[in-house]
Amino acid sequence: MKIDKPLIIGELVAKYPIVQGGMGVGISLSSLAGAVAKAGGIGIISTAQIGFRDPDFLKEPMAANMRAIRNELEKARAIAPKGIIGFNIMVATRNYAQYVKEAIKAGADIIISGAGLPVDLPGYLAEAKKLAAEAGETVRTKIAPIVSTAKSAMVICKIWDRKYKKIPDLLVIEGPLAGGHLGFSREQLTGYGADTQDVEKTYNQSAYDEEIRGIMKVVKQFEEKYHQHIPVVIAGGIYTHGDVEHALQLGADGVQVATRFVTTEECDAPISYKQSYLDAKKEDIVITQSPVGMPGRAICNAFLENVNRQKDAGQKVRIEHCYQCLEHCDPGNIPYCITKALSNAAEGDLDHALLFCGSNAYRADRIETVDGVIQDLMGNLEAKSS
Repeated sequence: MKIDKPLIIGELVAKYPIVQGGMGVGISLSSLAGAVAKAGGIGIISTAQIGFRDPDFLKEPMAANMRAIRNELEKARAIAPKGIIGFNIMVATRNYAQYVKEAIKAGADIIISGAGLPVDLPGYLAEAKKLAAEAGETVRTKIAPIVSTAKSAMVICKIWDRKYKKIPDLLVIEGPLAGGHLGFSREQLTGYGADTQDVEKTYNQSAYDEEIRGIMKVVKQFEEKYHQHIPVVIAGGIYTHGDVEHALQLGADGVQVATRFVTTEECDAPISYKQSYLDAKKEDIVITQSPVGMPGRAICNAFLENVNRQKDAGQKVRIEHCYQCLEHCDPGNIPYCITKALSNAAEGDLDHALLFCGSNAYRADRIETVDGVIQDLMGNLEAKSS
């Protein structure tokens, strides 16, 4: 069945209820985000070490990242002047507040924030609005937390309500089948059957559907209190038109999709990165422990195999350079530098790269276009998804 409904977030109206997931380092930048926005979805740029190609990145990573926020947004706007474009900013990022303020100042339509609970995000927005008003300008940036459980949804909504008299402009529910950093403990992933290399057989979809319904009940409480609709999008494992239909049947307003967009012509990743998805088999997709302190889903390659060997041997990795990326990071006690591993991926050095991916990455069998992916997800194409 064709899906013909927009995603409405206040005065923002996307033609299609699709938010493109943020992927760092360097995987979702201006090219992908601009293409998604131009095609009628919501394009998202990841701020995770966004300035890694800047000549001064090694010396002044923060300054390079601040410059890149504005540059990437401007390039995306050139692709989609009338599109909706925003940023994904991880709470775990060092100097998180500065990234948020810079993104707002640059003119982001929306900021989506996870990898921790963005409890003070409304405060940063309020501060930016005050400064803008003093300058005779207007800030229209929307803010959206990422949650994975009813408990985390309640915590964030209660804090925003009590401290800032604010509710989310959008809520992203990210499930256990997502790629990259996951908002679940290893035990929770095991409980859902999402930690195996054959999640198609082991994943308990109905159990997580119940969690989603619990989150929806939390959302309803705050909708009633504020007499305002909070649009919800579901993320994690969204790959086909059927997945989108299922999310909407659960009561969601839309979906967030990341992995499916990696193997598109417009994705900012190098062709070798995209080829790693095309070559991946189901058994290659694993759960690994990230230096961020959270489980993550990635393609098992020479890099991860070497990390596991060193861990088993009790060997410590020598970190040659600290990129000041995470708020809580002890370079002397981490299995590898995540900035270096992810920037290697974005540069095509796959033997030394961390290749984050969603649970369905192995299903990719061709390079597509962003518009083709969106039309397929909406049910507008006769050909079935890969």
